[in-house]
Amino acid sequence: MGQTAIATPHHHVSLAERPDFHVIGEIVEPGSRVLDLGCGEGELLAWLVANKRVLARGVEISPQQVRRAIGRGVSVYQGDIDEGLADYPDKAFDYVILSQTLQETRSPLQVLREMLRVGRRAIISFPNFGHWTVRVAMLVNGQAPKTKLFPYNWYNSPNIHFLSINDFEDLCREHKFPIERRYFLAGARHVRALPNLVAQTAVFLLG
Repeated sequence: MGQTAIATPHHHVSLAERPDFHVIGEIVEPGSRVLDLGCGEGELLAWLVANKRVLARGVEISPQQVRRAIGRGVSVYQGDIDEGLADYPDKAFDYVILSQTLQETRSPLQVLREMLRVGRRAIISFPNFGHWTVRVAMLVNGQAPKTKLFPYNWYNSPNIHFLSINDFEDLCREHKFPIERRYFLAGARHVRALPNLVAQTAVFLLG
């Protein structure tokens, strides 16, 4: 079920390959103002515009991806989300989305703070480093895990922070980021029990 797409958000993906996009699509209210950080080629934004009639903006660091996103008809500018969102006033958006990009940012905590400043709500999805395949790979090989979920070598991975579902929940507790909803996915299936062990992807809605 297209798991490599989970760890490689920057190649061309279809919505079917990204179960987290379906969840995000369900969360976002029609007609809302949406900012998508690290939006890639704008697939999710274009879908939200077409299906939810949102007012969409995107930020992406890769000039090629920005051009492709603009080619899809969405408003995207080139920028580094680690440099902050100072251009935007407080609560300028209803939702700020960060899908499969948190683990690639240099300063995740700062990015989350900025998301909650410029957005009324923040939607964050990330691959779960606590997944059992990652644990088994570590145990068996004693090396940085290389799995379907994390298909890179340690030295060429875009992922610079590895976090599990428990790590993210601890962070939210510690910094008083209110969690409104949680979604845990194994492929496209929703996981209810033992998410930190079984879920490949987590999606959080912060208030």
